[in-house]
Amino acid sequence: MTTRFRTVHEAFAGACLRYPSRPFLHIPAQATAGYGGQPVDWTYEGAGERVSVLQASLRNAGVQRGHRVALMLDNRAEFFLYWLALNALGASIVPLNGEASAEETAHILRDSAAVLVIALDVRRAALAAALALVDVVPPVHWLDEGQVPAPGGPATASADECALVYTSGSTGAPKGCMLSNAYMLAFGRWYTSLGGLCALEPGAERLITPLPLVHMNALACSSMAMILCGGCIIQLDRFHPGTWWETVAQSRATVLHYLGVMPAMLLQLAPDDQDSRHAVRFGFGAGVHPKHHAAFEARFGIPLVESWSMSEVGAGGAIIANVEPRHLGTRCFGKASPAVECRIVDEGGADVPAGAAGELWVRAAGDDPRAGFFSGYANQPALTEEAWAGGYFHTGDIVRQGPDGAFHFVDRKKSIIRRSGENIASLEIEAVLNQLPMVRAVGVGPVDDELRGEEVMACIELAAGHTATRELAETIFDAARERLAYFKLPGYIAFVASLPLTASQKLQRGVLKEVARRLVEDKSAFDLRGMKKRPASHVGEATQ
Repeated sequence: MTTRFRTVHEAFAGACLRYPSRPFLHIPAQATAGYGGQPVDWTYEGAGERVSVLQASLRNAGVQRGHRVALMLDNRAEFFLYWLALNALGASIVPLNGEASAEETAHILRDSAAVLVIALDVRRAALAAALALVDVVPPVHWLDEGQVPAPGGPATASADECALVYTSGSTGAPKGCMLSNAYMLAFGRWYTSLGGLCALEPGAERLITPLPLVHMNALACSSMAMILCGGCIIQLDRFHPGTWWETVAQSRATVLHYLGVMPAMLLQLAPDDQDSRHAVRFGFGAGVHPKHHAAFEARFGIPLVESWSMSEVGAGGAIIANVEPRHLGTRCFGKASPAVECRIVDEGGADVPAGAAGELWVRAAGDDPRAGFFSGYANQPALTEEAWAGGYFHTGDIVRQGPDGAFHFVDRKKSIIRRSGENIASLEIEAVLNQLPMVRAVGVGPVDDELRGEEVMACIELAAGHTATRELAETIFDAARERLAYFKLPGYIAFVASLPLTASQKLQRGVLKEVARRLVEDKSAFDLRGMKKRPASHVGEATQ
């Protein structure tokens, strides 16, 4: 297709004209168990009609171009309707994670200057706790409750902003990545043009994903690919390992999206006839454990195609292993296409020798090195330019390049923990733990976890008068639970005599990571992973 749409809604409207009777969205009954248990099945035409009605309602309420509207709608079908209707009006969405802490949600509402919040009734308590921390409280529209209230503030987003997605960073507080319509459309075009193992047939694909719509993958990658090729989005509430293959088969999925935790959990299940009763041609994702990659493909008959990108990078610097050789078991994520220019550099920004590990820097080839990338960090232009120093985006990921040019992931340079697909900032957790009276100093970092990729580990120097016991570790965990989302809580706590510091008293994070690894291996840390559970309002097996 050569049509060049300007907005996500224009692309959706184009799909409605080309594929009116084709399925646009399917949500299985299992994924709606918490709110009626009825499946959702919308064609492009049917969804388009719903979007038009909602668009008129939002326009009458006063929503206009440049407004930011926060959505706390989980992975419900309504998320897509509001996103598309708001996009048609030129408004930008701010996806909110209903399981985030009140402090984090309040920060996002303040930083984004959202003029309206649209939320599920089940999230009343969570949203109320966040709004209590906000000076300027935006009006809230509870789903299915009367008319949409008038927006409560001015337009602050750029004319082309489609979404403001918050991602944890090394500075601790989540940063808002401004994602334009051009960013979204570029992601969809990139995916639909991949070919190789990821070839998509227009009007025929059914893509199943349990990934959250508050993150870039489900919002910009899978959704945009299906819209541009007239495919069906099969959106789940979350990942349910025990019924996964049954859902995949019943939904007639042809493509699946995964995180590394999913293959790990599925391989733990007893072999079953349903292992091969599916129509999936490939899985698209990242982070599969090297020891699981080949084993998964052999058992389930599906190539897991590893890819690499970031919210900031989008399609502009995306890399994927969609052609052979894929070097299974090496954390390979493919070769850069001619559209992407890359450097692997040392701490001083000099290119490393061939085969050596270094930080990956990327940019788009051609006249505009930022084409397909995010527009910048909201309210932080200096931080945006710092990330682009030298004309390349500094990813913070340590990689090496093999003899054939393929990239292999090695580690992260930034103080980020990657757990079950969530980017967790060490500094955010340290800020919470450092406020506890029994904590003198703390260093937080990742430790390897075969199931979830990485787990959060806290090494704590105790204040005078406190004894290193499991009871105290659990007390610290419970105190942190009041301010952190459950997945950010420390899965391990170890009490140490001292933290590794530099001469200027800065934490040596590389040394800390090695110390944490040894403490876990020696069983000198308290294992609290069993205490990390979703809030009681959530039922069913979960990815995290």
